[in-house]
This record gives sequence, C-alpha cells and structure tokens, in this order.
Amino acid sequence: MSRLIDAYDAAFFDLDGVIYLGPLAVAGGTGALSGLRELGKKVMFVTNNAARSAQVVIDQLNSLGFEADDHTVLTSAQVAVTHIAGELPQGAKVLVSGSASLAELVEQAGLVSVQAAADQPDAVLQGYDPEMTWPRLDEAALAIQAGARWYATNNDASRPTERGLVPGAGGAIAVVAGTVGGQPTIFGKPFRPMLAEAVRRTGARRPIFVGDRIDTDIVGAVNAGMDSLLVFTGAHGKADLVAAGPGERPTHIGADVRALLEPQRTLQVEPALARCREQVARAHGGTVRLESVPETLDAQLDALWAISQLAWDDPALDCSAALASLEHVG
Repeated sequence: MSRLIDAYDAAFFDLDGVIYLGPLAVAGGTGALSGLRELGKKVMFVTNNAARSAQVVIDQLNSLGFEADDHTVLTSAQVAVTHIAGELPQGAKVLVSGSASLAELVEQAGLVSVQAAADQPDAVLQGYDPEMTWPRLDEAALAIQAGARWYATNNDASRPTERGLVPGAGGAIAVVAGTVGGQPTIFGKPFRPMLAEAVRRTGARRPIFVGDRIDTDIVGAVNAGMDSLLVFTGAHGKADLVAAGPGERPTHIGADVRALLEPQRTLQVEPALARCREQVARAHGGTVRLESVPETLDAQLDALWAISQLAWDDPALDCSAALASLEHVG
C-alpha cells in the first residue's frame, strides 16, 4: 500500500495548529514524525512565529516528544534578519517592533537594535510580540515616515492556540500600514524566502509542505512551487477549503499529520460529479449533494475532497447543506 509521503523526499511542517496547539502536541504527531524519519524522509519545522528564539522552539518540540535541533527548525525571524543583514551595512540601526528574542537576533547579525524613532534607525522590523504596546507602534510609524526601510517577519492575521484563535503579527502591521500607507517587505509564509530557505537547508528535491492555514501555508507552498497537505487541526476548516480560489488550493487534505503515512485521496471527476473512494458528490440545480451521509472522519474527508472539486469548478454552487453533514470535520 503506497503512502502519501512516498512521492516526496522531505516534509516541511508549520508548527502552531499543525504540530502543537499552545503547550499541547497534536494527537498522533510524535508517532507520525518518527514514522517519517524511519522512512528516511527529511523533516523541517518552519514557523512564522517570530516572537520566540529558535532554541526555545527546539526545546518545546523536544519536550513534547518531537526530535528537533538547529538543523530542523527555521523561523521567520531567522530568515528576515539574514536578509536584512545582507541589505544593510554592519552597525546599521534597526528599530525592532517585536520581541526581545527578535532584537537579540538583530544584534547577533551585527546590527544595532533601537526602540525609538529619535534614534534615526535605518530600518524598522516588525514581528509578533505578545507584549506589544501602542507607543511602540507609534515609534515604528514615525521611523518609517522619517525614511526608515520597512520590514516584517510575517503577516499572519491570527494564531491558533489551545483556547482558540488570537491576533497575530498581521494586526500590528495593519495598524502601522493604516498610518503610513503601503506594506513592508515580508519574509515569512506565504512569501517565497521562507520555504526557499527550507529547501536550501535540507537539499530537498521534492518536498511537501504541511499546514493548517490556506492564506499562509497553502499559498506559501504554491508560491514556492511545492505540493501541500492541509490538515484540520488548526485555523482553517472545511468552509475555507471549499472557498479557496486558484493559487490557494492544497494538493492533499488530511485530518492531521498522520495523513502523510496514509494512502493519498484519489478522485474521479465527471461533469457535475466527483467521487473520492466510496463518497460521491453531485451538483444539481446549483446545489451540491452527497449520495450518502458519511459516518466516519475518514469518509467525511473523502466527501469533503469530492465536494471541493465541484466547488472549485463552479464557485457559484451552494455547498452549505453538504458541508453541514460533515460534523467530524472542522
């Protein structure tokens, strides 16, 4: 029996909502990652969260039972600072509108971290910081208006936690953008630098990216020219999948990361009909219906995959009733 991962030599993983939810590991995650390594697949954890250092991320992954080290963890902060250090002269001032960890990374790269527009920074770097304050956003906006280059580690609108979604770095960026206009240069997903660096570090020839967000993870994979697996343990769910437009659609779907070790879903598509294994979705009179109501999670994911194909072919179709029957899928 062939597994989904058999077609790939590496798997890249988002963290929040894919590998863990806050302090909790996603069910089955450690076993799945061990299984991938036993098959000789390269693994890399790729996170947009720039608030914490790579070492803190490594320590958390190891404490949850995942194997991680400097070679298998990549943060948007690392990618951003590497690029910025290549564009600015040594000793250039950077106003860090982010966490203390991000400021430390800037200093380690030979740049000078400052906090005020009065310091006349050469650049502003925004990143997620759970302790962000309004006055600090004021300083970033003032520095940009004074001519500082504007960068951001990532622009995630939200972050999944064990309690639900909370605001991400994108909120802070939007506040500054609403004041100064325009957008910063962004390095994290869905922009190319993040996954390009993951490919460079691993030497992967055919990687797959596993994520829970369409706007960052799946679009990021598309932008990087790699296949993707959307899992339903984090931010986005069945309605988001069906509504995905061109350039936003995953190559595969699965309940969680264990899907990599399971057979991939195959489709048969005909006019007004899509079949995924035993599940059949039909379009008639502008509405999508299932031939039968699937009971198990696996069968409901099959049905969802069939529904998605019809919805993508004709976005005007009403899929609400069919989606409502898939109660095991978020």
